[in-house]
Amino acid sequence: MVDMKLEVDFIPVTDVDRATQFYESIGWRKDATPPGIVQFTPPGSWCSVQFGKNLTSAVPGSGKGYLIVDDIQAAKDSLTAADIPINDVFHIGPNGKESGLDPDRSSYMSFISFNDPDGNNWICQEVTTRLPGRVQADETTFSSATDLADAMRRASRAHGDHEKRTGQADANWPDWYAKYMVAEEAGAPLPT
Repeated sequence: MVDMKLEVDFIPVTDVDRATQFYESIGWRKDATPPGIVQFTPPGSWCSVQFGKNLTSAVPGSGKGYLIVDDIQAAKDSLTAADIPINDVFHIGPNGKESGLDPDRSSYMSFISFNDPDGNNWICQEVTTRLPGRVQADETTFSSATDLADAMRRASRAHGDHEKRTGQADANWPDWYAKYMVAEEAGAPLPT
């Protein structure tokens, strides 16, 4: 099987200038494109979105996208600071959709959503630990200093448990942290 990575998705919009202002306001990077096409890339994403006149036959507002974040509350705060209306935080509980953050802050369980000016819907999902095989270990990256710092904090807590189990200080903690962080991001088995 040949690797296939999603590169660009189209968003149907009615007003290219208004959509450009919106995606700039939420901090997405505007990329260089040919005339008539506007491309934005969300921070940390390998996939971009494009819009422009006659770029897609989809009805404006019919687009749906899925974004992942490592901290749903920070994402909500950032969008709120940009004056973007956010739907309430919700999580998936034993009885389905429930209000508020997942009580355990489990990966894949907490969400928010927002719309662009045309009504295209974006769902943000909190993902702190990937399911196995979701990301290739040799392509593991951290999209920001915040993502890296959060991964280091999780590794620190796990390493503390590791030292308690072994009953001794680990002089090679940087190697242990690195293995833990890469394994966690790739969804591989974590070191103990």
